[in-house]
Amino acid sequence: MANELRGDIQGLRAVAVLVVIAAHAGVPFLRGGFVGVDVFFVISGYLIAGLLYREVLLTGQVSIGAFWARRARRILPAATLVTVVTVLLSLAWMSLVDAREVVVDALWACAFAANIRFAQQGVDYFATIDGVGPSPLQHYWSLGAEEQFYLAWPLLLTLCLVVTALLAKAPDRRAERLPRRAVLTMLAALTLASLLWSVHATLTSPATAYFSTLTRAWELGVGAMVALLPPPFLRRLTRLSLEIMAVTGVVVLLAACMLISEDTPFPGIAAVLPVAATAMLIVAGGPADVPGRRTRTSRVLAVAPMRVVGDWSYSLYLWHWPAFVLAPIAVGRALTGFEKGLTVLVVITLSAYTYRFVEQPFRAGRPAHRLSARRRALSLYPASAALVAVTAAGAWWWTGFQGGEHGDNPPITVAGAPIDGLQDSTEALVRASVAAARAERAVPSNLTPDLLNLRSSIADVGDCDYEDNVRSLCPHGDGDQTVVVVGDSHARAWIPAFDRIVAAGDWTAYYLVKPQCTAAHVTIASLGSDQPFTDCTDFQRWVVDQVDALHPELVVVASSPPVNGVFEGDKRRTAVGDIVPLLRGGYDDLFRQLGRYAGRVALIRDVPKSPDDPATCLTSGNPSLGDCMFEPVERSTVLGDVAVDSAYASGIEVVDPTPWLCYQGECPTVIGGTLSYRDTDHITTEYAANLWAELGNALTMGLPS
Repeated sequence: MANELRGDIQGLRAVAVLVVIAAHAGVPFLRGGFVGVDVFFVISGYLIAGLLYREVLLTGQVSIGAFWARRARRILPAATLVTVVTVLLSLAWMSLVDAREVVVDALWACAFAANIRFAQQGVDYFATIDGVGPSPLQHYWSLGAEEQFYLAWPLLLTLCLVVTALLAKAPDRRAERLPRRAVLTMLAALTLASLLWSVHATLTSPATAYFSTLTRAWELGVGAMVALLPPPFLRRLTRLSLEIMAVTGVVVLLAACMLISEDTPFPGIAAVLPVAATAMLIVAGGPADVPGRRTRTSRVLAVAPMRVVGDWSYSLYLWHWPAFVLAPIAVGRALTGFEKGLTVLVVITLSAYTYRFVEQPFRAGRPAHRLSARRRALSLYPASAALVAVTAAGAWWWTGFQGGEHGDNPPITVAGAPIDGLQDSTEALVRASVAAARAERAVPSNLTPDLLNLRSSIADVGDCDYEDNVRSLCPHGDGDQTVVVVGDSHARAWIPAFDRIVAAGDWTAYYLVKPQCTAAHVTIASLGSDQPFTDCTDFQRWVVDQVDALHPELVVVASSPPVNGVFEGDKRRTAVGDIVPLLRGGYDDLFRQLGRYAGRVALIRDVPKSPDDPATCLTSGNPSLGDCMFEPVERSTVLGDVAVDSAYASGIEVVDPTPWLCYQGECPTVIGGTLSYRDTDHITTEYAANLWAELGNALTMGLPS
């Protein structure tokens, strides 16, 4: 049975948090150290399941309120402290836009639902994408998953009690009518279902699978099953078998830390390694009531320094991630190895003090005695939420005040700009905006969209969100002519322009767009792994089938280059020189197939990509327009040329939006009074809508003059 006082368990916690910190610090031979989180999950399942089952044996029931009260004293004080401090430091060091994102993350974190938020956002746990760094509260996803388990497990155990009592027709003898076999059977079924779902989801939706409670529940379930192993079975294990099991557990866990990497599909089947290793190490600790059965490994894990680090492990986990995320932002560059070492020392110091003055008092000190009553302890939940909410409200107001719509800086106009007779066209305004940026003019006030809400400027796709593997058609408009827009999120960014074209002309539009799914008929890698993005391949085939069925007058293709490489057979190619011929063949095939079923096919050249996030630039310090103007990323430009070359060779029309965004190789992030980009490579919905007439005329869609 689980015993919370086992020293080897504390030592195992120390190992888990140390390898997590090492991985996040960039230690090269421990790239897979993030599996320490999986170790924590198994330990948590082991301790909590054993605790509750013992309660059932002693009292015949589960006191859900008392259990949640204990969890409140254990989890909330330190988590709340770190959340509040992280929000305040984010205000001091991050851009206003990024700080606002942290404020929202804090609210999700205090509700123990951070994993849901990051899964919904499709966050890639392993990567910094498009210049936008990870949230300093991203690690709260694991607390969310654990707390959701803590919510479900006592309820499941209570349900098992009730069902057993009803079947036995003896509700007054529930403790005797709940054999281990019944609970283990329930756990085994749920654990297996979660594991199978984890394997499936990791392959089909890796970005969301990493954070999902459903893909992680089996890890806690394994720990719970270990806690319920019958004592007679444990006593029959020989000393030699326990020693072998312990050594095997160490080897497997070390292999997981060294061999698993950010390129490994995870959790999925790969997570079996750290989970199985942890289970073996826990079992090898030996039954607590049989002296002299401890293995050498368990004795090493239980030495005093390891127990101390294990005691601090919760605080170490809470502090290390915001330290690694915020420190580079504070100094304005990546940390050196020496600076990372200093950061770790700061984290250790903060953790020691947090354990001593925050965690321990709420466990065994005066606050714990005052909160000994269940109702008082449960009040920690609303108290924590209120403190975080007040901090978030203040932070939200502060970012709004700092980046608010005050000031009288005028928008950019064409007056006095080098427009060369272009008059009041979009190209003239772009040239004027470049000239204003070169002159280091102040950023205009009252921008559209609102600067602090820039990242939410994403086109609405209605009911047909193909990111969620929808397979139906949603028409927009009721005109006699049909236009189908095909591509990824870059095609989606043009939807506001097409919506206005549809409203002004005689068109019905279908937006067959799937984020991260390049339009070219190539097999690309999933964003969060080195595995093929099979959903994308399936979607590409489905799109061709729909174009065949619709026989539209016009198909418009808009797509970015693949972000994470292209497969040639079973090999993933990431170098530009290797991608170009594969991508060219994919576009040739796309245009050939579309040309069979559509009256016309046109390509919108991919928009220039910025090396830095414009939202971060425009809300950091007091930038001028020139500080945030950019030159396009060369790799994106080269790969964008591939689609253009294929289109010309296939007799496909090409619309180049570059003059609507850039002039003489420079691209302003503010054009007139409108923000042109919401991130490094997506135009805003507002600016796309402004371009509807230019786009419609370039595509010769017969718009009224």
